[in-house]
Amino acid sequence: MTKVKLVDCPRDAIQGLHDFIPTERKATYMNAVLQSNIFDRLDFGSFVSPKAIPQMADTAQLIKLLNLKDVDTQLLAIVANQRGAAEASAFEEISVLGYPFSISEEFQKRNTNKNLEESFEAVKQILDIAQKNNKTLLVYISMAFGNPYGEHWDSEKVTHWIDQLQKIGVSEFSLADTVGTADATQIKSVFEATSEAFPDMNIGAHFHAAPFEWQPKIKAAYEAGCRSFDGAMQGFGGCPMAKDELVGNVPTEGLLEYFDLANNEMITNFTTQFNKLING
Repeated sequence: MTKVKLVDCPRDAIQGLHDFIPTERKATYMNAVLQSNIFDRLDFGSFVSPKAIPQMADTAQLIKLLNLKDVDTQLLAIVANQRGAAEASAFEEISVLGYPFSISEEFQKRNTNKNLEESFEAVKQILDIAQKNNKTLLVYISMAFGNPYGEHWDSEKVTHWIDQLQKIGVSEFSLADTVGTADATQIKSVFEATSEAFPDMNIGAHFHAAPFEWQPKIKAAYEAGCRSFDGAMQGFGGCPMAKDELVGNVPTEGLLEYFDLANNEMITNFTTQFNKLING
């Protein structure tokens, strides 16, 4: 099997938890991930309003506790506007800024309080900040496989917006199955369309799925050419707008096993550390 790149997303896993997890506990788990040097990137935090996501209010402090010596894994931080991009870009340790761009206007409004035009303008400004600070901008195409609001969707809408964003200088994308409703056939169709339209572009997958239903999604994307996948330990987290409460992230330990990237001892260690992160 051709080697893939994996992104572990503890930020996505824990951001919705009500009880604040101490910064030191977050750092312990994330350092275990970083020191393994298995992952291409670590989605570790976000620079958004602490009122909106209190769990991520300590992202700047968390950076100071991460051991990045002899580590190849890149730190990825989520931003929602220019202010967040500027704050994140001030940290040399951060390599990648992630911005959620929804092709569903309703979801964009709910997620970042912007319409599509305003979100597109925000990407331009965030990209400018990223480039001036030698950061990579990764744009997540949210609702890439449809939406629950009755808005028009097809694969051409996905390729249209990637094309528009590419034209302004964005070169990295991840397609998000935001509410976890995409099936393997749909995923294969969309990734084939994007691979054909943008053969030289790095387009990843950020899927949500119910437990034990993630493998067909990963298999379909891989067979259609995708080589970068996001996950969170134990499938924790996911989108609160998913209709099925069981829908969460793709389990990182499942991806490690599926792509034969770690032995059982290492996977057990990650799982143990994650349980300590969540439960103390």
